[in-house]
Amino acid sequence: MRKGLIALSPLAVFVLLYLVTSIIAGDFYKVPITVAFMAASAYAVVVSGGIPLRQRINIYSQGAGTGQMMLMIWIFILAGAFAQTAKTMGAIDATVNLTLTLLPGNMLLAGLFVAACFISLSVGTSVGTIVALTPIAAGIAQQTDASVAMMTAVVVGGSLFGDNLSFISDTTIVATSTQGCKLSDKFRVNSFIVVPAAIVIALIYIVMGAGITSPQHIPDVAFLKVVPYLVVLLTAIFGMNVMAVLTLGILLTGAIGIWQGAFDVYGWFAAMGSGITGMGELIIITMMAGGLLEIIKHNGGIDYIIQLLTRHVNSKRGAELSIAGLVSLVNLCTANNTVAIITIGGIAKQIGDRFGVDNRKCASILDTFSCCMQGLIPYGAQLLMAAGLAGINPVGILPYLYYPLAIGIAALMAILLRYPRRYS
Repeated sequence: MRKGLIALSPLAVFVLLYLVTSIIAGDFYKVPITVAFMAASAYAVVVSGGIPLRQRINIYSQGAGTGQMMLMIWIFILAGAFAQTAKTMGAIDATVNLTLTLLPGNMLLAGLFVAACFISLSVGTSVGTIVALTPIAAGIAQQTDASVAMMTAVVVGGSLFGDNLSFISDTTIVATSTQGCKLSDKFRVNSFIVVPAAIVIALIYIVMGAGITSPQHIPDVAFLKVVPYLVVLLTAIFGMNVMAVLTLGILLTGAIGIWQGAFDVYGWFAAMGSGITGMGELIIITMMAGGLLEIIKHNGGIDYIIQLLTRHVNSKRGAELSIAGLVSLVNLCTANNTVAIITIGGIAKQIGDRFGVDNRKCASILDTFSCCMQGLIPYGAQLLMAAGLAGINPVGILPYLYYPLAIGIAALMAILLRYPRRYS
């Protein structure tokens, strides 16, 4: 037991260091998470006694540079380049305007939710969707005397729909990579769990928003600029390799952006460079988390935590519940759903393999519970960003966050009721 606790102590150092320093600072984004990972990594190397220092560093480096880690990093690089070039050439604005143009006047809340769902599914980022739609939602609320907090919560909820399902979302990429399954397969299983919840929430918004009218002046839609998102979404759904999908998206945004005069060739290169640079922190976190977990695994920590978590587990259902609880706990501590999945993805894989959990459902559980928790913590990036753009307190948004709560309930019911049957 003592050996197992020592092996796991680097993970405890990371969580405590990040959590305590963030509480002292009063801001969960003032303390760089990379610093917490660096300190925990250094501590892990130090406490791994019994072997030469050089060998300990080699173990850490091997974990940081595995084939799986490098594949994730390449995908992050392409996703960053695509997202930034699409934003620079005006694809986000065009997609927002197209979606708002299609909104029925008496279904504004439901329409805004559907718009956030569609945009987040297309762009693969909840924060990007919130940045695009929250100012519009806040303006609509002020014009119609609706609650700004409620309108903002609608956007936040819809943004997490795509964060959970999109083929180019960080959480989807990490969840499928750590569990060794295809993006399209995870999308299929995850849809069975969360789409019914989204439909129920949309129906609730129809009832709540029946008396609200939509804005009168919406800019003309540049339909051509929506094409890259549609192509990325469709090709990914039909099973094209994610790296090929993102490469195609980058080429399309470049061609359309140059043709429309949004940028020249050098501007396209600059946008790609900016997007790649913007993924730098996530890439560093991914590598350090891989190295940290490799040392923990080498010292027997993974075996210990699996034994501890599964001591009273004797079924697939118990294994799935333990995975759900673990990712939720880590997400609560780190305030980052991608980091939470990276941190415990390897552990979840071993628990799932031991009890025969379908890796597609395991990936869905990781992604859904992390997105649920991320959408309900007022110190997460999503709520902080939305509250800042809307000019309100993030705690004020919490009572209206129906969708994150709904997917958490749906995922829990999927475990308890062994749904969908085919993957349970």
